[in-house]
Amino acid sequence: MTSPRFSFTLHATDGKARTGTIAMQRGEIRTPAFMPVGTAATVKAMKPEAVRATGADIILGNTYHLMLRPGAERVARLGGLHKFMNWPRPILTDSGGYQVMSLSELRKLTEKGVEFRSHLDGSKHMLTPERSMEIQRLLGSDIVMAFDECPRADRPKDEIASSMELSMRWAKRSREGFDSGEEHAARAALFGIQQGALHEDLRRISAEKLIDIGFDGYAVGGLAVGEGQEAMFATLDFAPDMLPEDRPRYLMGVGKPDDLVGAVERGIDMFDCVLPTRSGRNGQAFTWNGPLNLRNARFAEDTGPLDDRCACPVCTTYSRAYIHHLVKSGEMLGAMLVTEHNLSFYQALMQGMRDAIAAGRFASFASDFRRDYLHAKA
Repeated sequence: MTSPRFSFTLHATDGKARTGTIAMQRGEIRTPAFMPVGTAATVKAMKPEAVRATGADIILGNTYHLMLRPGAERVARLGGLHKFMNWPRPILTDSGGYQVMSLSELRKLTEKGVEFRSHLDGSKHMLTPERSMEIQRLLGSDIVMAFDECPRADRPKDEIASSMELSMRWAKRSREGFDSGEEHAARAALFGIQQGALHEDLRRISAEKLIDIGFDGYAVGGLAVGEGQEAMFATLDFAPDMLPEDRPRYLMGVGKPDDLVGAVERGIDMFDCVLPTRSGRNGQAFTWNGPLNLRNARFAEDTGPLDDRCACPVCTTYSRAYIHHLVKSGEMLGAMLVTEHNLSFYQALMQGMRDAIAAGRFASFASDFRRDYLHAKA
């Protein structure tokens, strides 16, 4: 029996929190799910098999970076992104829209798309909904994201409304472009992206337009762009409820461990963020008792593990003192070890939430987590 193209099964709910399974041809994804970010066809400082060993079911690839280097057509000639990077399980690719807005110089936004210059060499490119779908198809993406614009939440409301309406027109073109992909469309999924910043009325209009177009899953976009946790949670108090209950809800670019718990509490099923890997390279470890700065002199002779509640290979093998030494010395092994631990911690947190939802005790799990994580000594 062949696996379905895409199906989402909810196993349990507890309040607004949900746990379930996304089934795709390259494997199952347990939700709530955290997707490590493999920006340039690699989760930085990690081998793919080690990423899987942390418990990750799916990773994220970045359309903008891969289209510039090594190029989507080259990846396709080399057998697709999965083969290229040795990750046989599902990959979600973002649309490139956010990076175009945040990284590119001299960008020009029109109804057609975005003309921009590469942050690498200044070369000129045009990214449209159709080209974004083509790039993600060439990469062999399993979950394709619609092409959108992501304005900052502090822009005037009329600008955010105009941007949202443009993103909804682009969402329809993304749907049409994806559907023209024949063989790829027959085995991959397409997610739409709700926009509207912090405005409930704009979010509702966006959700209605996306539902009218029809997608396999729905992302809440336009958050985690500087508005702060309180404003993000206030928006998540209403935004996920506007999206279909029988489809996955993906909060893009989030976040800190306490962000994840608060978002799951509000009905989110999927996440991605560079934080565990970027922090790992900077000597910051996430633990059940809050984050640790391994550069701190107090760890110089600390023989304990990074986290005595963590069973990852790093915590069962290496001391805080040794990792402190590696980080202070600029040794790459330090970045590798802290990254591996951080990804393991994130996946353990997701598993803890899945178990708590299934057991009907998510509220106590979240309360205990916040007590230990937010009130611990830094």
